Amino acid sequence: MPREVLIVGGGLIGSSIAWRLAQKGAQVTIADAGNLGGEASPAGAGMLSPGAEFDKPSAWLDLGLESMRLYPAFVEELQAETGIDVDFRMFSPQEGVVDPAALLRALHCACEARKVRIMRERVTAVEPRNYAAVAVAAGAWSAQLHVNNVTLPAVVPIKGHLIGFQLEPGALGPTRRLGETYVLQRSSGFLIAGSNEQDIGFDRTVDLGVCEDIHRRAAQLFPPLEHATPVKRWIGFRPRLVEGDGPRIGRVEGTNVWLAYGHYRNGILLTPVTAQRVADEIRASA
Repeated sequence: MPREVLIVGGGLIGSSIAWRLAQKGAQVTIADAGNLGGEASPAGAGMLSPGAEFDKPSAWLDLGLESMRLYPAFVEELQAETGIDVDFRMFSPQEGVVDPAALLRALHCACEARKVRIMRERVTAVEPRNYAAVAVAAGAWSAQLHVNNVTLPAVVPIKGHLIGFQLEPGALGPTRRLGETYVLQRSSGFLIAGSNEQDIGFDRTVDLGVCEDIHRRAAQLFPPLEHATPVKRWIGFRPRLVEGDGPRIGRVEGTNVWLAYGHYRNGILLTPVTAQRVADEIRASA
């Protein structure tokens, strides 16, 4: 019988699942099409705020609150293993920030230290019988994968712009948010403002008009931005399911395939809970 677990997608969620499995001695391979999670994961701002994100009871809110409870221990354990500071700060039990790029670096370091095999190539088809388990965690690209005898839920990329400013550390304080507009600041002083949503496929163009609109909205939340000049502008693709509410987290019935995608705007927030659930289920099935 095969012993290897294949994780398709090396972003925050895929790498976290791999790390959790490797901690328990599993033989794990991550397959990633790019530079190991270089798409949506590091593009996000890193705002952790389930109460602000979801204004009524839902599966999203329950997952968000559970993941927030897991976050401090998740980060503490990861930083202890790797020595990498991920700039995680909590302003209240339900509000915090993390640097997703630093979090991804730490996860990659932890995976490499635990002998997770990395395949830097695009996997287009998978035969689940060749593996002990397969976890699909490729974000907005997940449904492009062909998994033999498994129908993957359709997902679309929702494009979002962000802009960044270099300010004095501590200039902002806690995250500020109004509707779709938010501003947050890293410990380094780098301040991020977002965002918008566009359902236009995998268009990587940075629209300066959209960035200017975000700048205007962000300055209303934090007036010192009015005369500040952005030092960075970028986009990311959020994975939104075509049908159904909530992300797909768990086993495809009757198979050895697990889904871990469709997190939309909340992949960073839901990383700890997704990794725990999927890794625990895969271990229990062994």
